[in-house]
Amino acid sequence: MATATITQLIPQKPEMLHKLDSITIFLIGLLIAGSGIVSPPVALVGGIAFGFTVEHPLRAESSSLAKLLLQASVVALGFGMDVRQVLHAGRSGFVYTAISITVAMMLGLLLGKLLKIGGKASFLITAGTAICGGSAIAAIAPITQANEEEISVSMGTVFLLNSVALLAFPAIGHLLHLDQNQFGLWAALAIHDTSSVVGAAAAYGNQALAIGTTVKLARALWIVPVSLLTAAFMARLASKGRQENAAARGKVKMPWFILMFCAAAAASTYLPQLHAEYAGISHLGKAGLTATLFLIGTSLSKKTLKQVGVRPLVQGITLWIIVGSASLAAIYFHVISI
Repeated sequence: MATATITQLIPQKPEMLHKLDSITIFLIGLLIAGSGIVSPPVALVGGIAFGFTVEHPLRAESSSLAKLLLQASVVALGFGMDVRQVLHAGRSGFVYTAISITVAMMLGLLLGKLLKIGGKASFLITAGTAICGGSAIAAIAPITQANEEEISVSMGTVFLLNSVALLAFPAIGHLLHLDQNQFGLWAALAIHDTSSVVGAAAAYGNQALAIGTTVKLARALWIVPVSLLTAAFMARLASKGRQENAAARGKVKMPWFILMFCAAAAASTYLPQLHAEYAGISHLGKAGLTATLFLIGTSLSKKTLKQVGVRPLVQGITLWIIVGSASLAAIYFHVISI
């Protein structure tokens, strides 16, 4: 009996060792990304390489850590900003985001209809592209009562395009000789998630980071009216009345960490005697952001690509190219500016 037990354990040993090796590689990669040795784009590429070659041993924990670390890093980065620039960018950016979100929503829904994408996936992809990626999808999905597959497809599409944006946007910005203000505005209007906006802008420069983060706040605030409009629309279609949708409205989440970023910028501006401490906190924020991008990269895999499928990806890419190109042209030819 003891022999049989030992025999049963022998085949499992290589699997256990493989899992331990995967955890070790993951932790080493995370430490390197957070050490400041590598740049944000390199950390992202490293994370993607891990996700495509190794079965992620800590996928759920990595996702939770990425969300927490992103929020903490954005707040920390606020200590390196000037609140006067933040407020100016926010006022100007609100108008631009209102226009871009309205146009993007109309185009996205039209593309979804033309491509015959069923269920709620088309609407979630559109909202994610128009407003703020995964945050918008997370807020709107329970209101629309989207199922897990529809949420996975829309999230997968957004994450894939975010990864491309992190690498492509800084390169395009340098190629076109965009200044810091221009690039920050473009990143905020055309990149989905806050993490990717901050990552691309931080790679371009401090001023781009200030503009990008604050205009992104103006864009993210549109989660609330879009969520409420969606809830009102769903209430009209629901056979059970408004009670179910009222509960869904309660699930709308505000990006409080970006408001804390503004508070950190205010402290940095009006309490300059702590400048040395602020610089240290801001440096930690940059390191945390780089580590976050590594974690985001590890969430992408071959399975993610299969889940997304062709038509939703075509919708997401087409809409993103239109929004990105139109906003870039408007900024490059000085139609809009900060």
